[in-house]
Amino acid sequence: MLAQRVLRRDRQALERRRKQAARLFAKPRLTQASIARELKVSRMSVSRWHRQWKKSGLQALKAAPRAGRKPLLNDRQLQRVQAALLKGARAHSFSADLWTLPRVATVVARITGVRYHPGHVWKVLGSLHWTLQKPERQAKERNAEQVEYWKTVRWPELKKTLLASAPGSSSKTKRDAPNNPPSAGPGRREGKHRS
Repeated sequence: MLAQRVLRRDRQALERRRKQAARLFAKPRLTQASIARELKVSRMSVSRWHRQWKKSGLQALKAAPRAGRKPLLNDRQLQRVQAALLKGARAHSFSADLWTLPRVATVVARITGVRYHPGHVWKVLGSLHWTLQKPERQAKERNAEQVEYWKTVRWPELKKTLLASAPGSSSKTKRDAPNNPPSAGPGRREGKHRS
């Protein structure tokens, strides 16, 4: 599994860093704080490594064996699952070309014989570097030509009209026309007033 190979390398890198710390512990003038800065780790980690190193030597700083249960799918099976998923959901007799967790679980079971709960299929997809993709929603009635017309023709026309009629616009025709009396202004009502 690709993800496990990366973790395995990380464990080896961590072991190399602890062994490097042990070599630095052997130098009497270096403090644990300076070793922590040099290795870019916390002082607590260096302190813990130093205690282990003093108690049991270099053997205590070796990487721990792999933790947890072994994966159900090997590298070859994962490659087969990946190839099947890349063909698309319709190639596996699903009605829409959309992958869901239950559908992926079904394909994994068909190809490998290993049954996963749909909620656990995420781990398989994560090891294949697949991520959640939400489909973009669009109305069934959507007409691309009408949308384009609206964006390129109708909206610019409306925008011009709105800008021309906005207060403080430079258009004098609307504001100074004889049929348009001046507005009453804020806070004043025209017509009947209370005494």
